[in-house]
Amino acid sequence: MSGSAAAAGGAEARAGPAVPLLTVENLTKHFAVRGGWLNRTNGVVQAVDDVSFAVRSGETLGVVGESGCGKSTTARLIMHLIGRDSGRISFAGRLVGAAHGLSRRDLHRQMQMVFQDSYASLNPRLPVATSIAFGPFIHGLGKAAALKRAMQLLEAVGLDPLQFANRYPHELSGGQRQRINIARALALEPRIVILDEAVSALDKSVEAQVLNLLSDLKAHFDLTYIFISHDLNVVRYISDRVMVMYLGKVVEVGPVHRIYRSPRHPYTQALLSAMPSMDPRRRTLRAPLSGDPPNPISPPSGCRFRTRCPFAEKVCELVPPNLLPVEGSGAVACHMRVAGSGHSRADKAVAH
Repeated sequence: MSGSAAAAGGAEARAGPAVPLLTVENLTKHFAVRGGWLNRTNGVVQAVDDVSFAVRSGETLGVVGESGCGKSTTARLIMHLIGRDSGRISFAGRLVGAAHGLSRRDLHRQMQMVFQDSYASLNPRLPVATSIAFGPFIHGLGKAAALKRAMQLLEAVGLDPLQFANRYPHELSGGQRQRINIARALALEPRIVILDEAVSALDKSVEAQVLNLLSDLKAHFDLTYIFISHDLNVVRYISDRVMVMYLGKVVEVGPVHRIYRSPRHPYTQALLSAMPSMDPRRRTLRAPLSGDPPNPISPPSGCRFRTRCPFAEKVCELVPPNLLPVEGSGAVACHMRVAGSGHSRADKAVAH
């Protein structure tokens, strides 16, 4: 179990079960594909399709999946950076965007995001202290107080304010710029920080330093993380729970130790079997998956993973699997895990 998972478990034992801080229900986003002389709609990309999950206060939810599975689109929908087609998002029990619910402005005070491209995220014409102070300033904090908070956050992320406050983004390394972006995300004192591939562009030594920094900041500022990454080793290190997405759908979710020790969905099993290992006894002798994910404009009927699944049967083609709780902990969307589903392995898997 990761250190953060153990800490979260101890906190939950003392304070009782954690209540969801963020609840996402039936979130859907389809993008129209246009072309031709009249720019007509030729198809619809089902980027996020009926996604539901919850994030508990104080935890780190890792989100994994292949490129194009909908991870980043889900994050942008939660942040209201793009509009959703349907679905509900609730923060601390308040519906976001409703007439008497939480406004987008208030949501952005409570939830911030760190992106993958550390340079594109910063204004090249502003010193880094000014970039960090900008958010609190436009939300009503005085200029002097906003700059003072920026100096404190620079120190919190491991950068000497006297050396870095007046530097510009092009004068910093990638790791230093990402620390600035983390400080800027914390400037409004949010409760949730979404990290979208925030360490994937860094070399391994710097990545380890930033991951340790994120763990320290989480404890110091009482933060909740949604950590999106394609690196399964990094997700295992930092997460308390893991959510696996495939072609716009959630296929499995559960505690990090259970997911990595006993994955229930064939796609999760394939992802984990492809993880690099230093142990020669755990070498991958054959590709765990063949082919590319199907076209999201016309995804397969039934289970979207069935075209690449070695256990697919007729029921997988005809009936979309629901995300249902499994014995032990977590939930999985697979007919093999539901008794009476019509899959030949279902009863055996459930009984086991």
